[in-house]
Amino acid sequence: MSQPRGLRNNNPLNIEKTKGSNPWQGEIVPSADSRFAQFTSIAYGYRAAFKLLNNYQRKYGLDTLRKLISRWAPSTENNTDKYVEFVSERSLVSPDVRITTTNKDIMIAVVAAMSAYENGINAHMRDVESGWDLFIQSIR
Repeated sequence: MSQPRGLRNNNPLNIEKTKGSNPWQGEIVPSADSRFAQFTSIAYGYRAAFKLLNNYQRKYGLDTLRKLISRWAPSTENNTDKYVEFVSERSLVSPDVRITTTNKDIMIAVVAAMSAYENGINAHMRDVESGWDLFIQSIR
């Protein structure tokens, strides 16, 4: 069985390419994938996910799992309710409780669960934590 697209791209949360903006740290430009960004390592893919979720909170005030995932995976393209339910059950974070995207314990669990949902296999926690470390360095 071949590896899921997100993992082949080192982009475990399937972040779409953005035209005309600065590339993510560790992003391969141009991407060989027609739709999604590719990264030089899985850690950079996780870093981009943490950074993007943090941007959603800072710029748009999205402060619950439901709000964050509704923007990440809009219902026009996804079964957002199912996505929220999956991540909530896996991460043990209630969908409507306020969270902070700079809380390591919460966000490691949330992003690992999002990766599992996106790829159909469990995330390697060491990889998620490496992405967190890159993210935290970038906001200090």
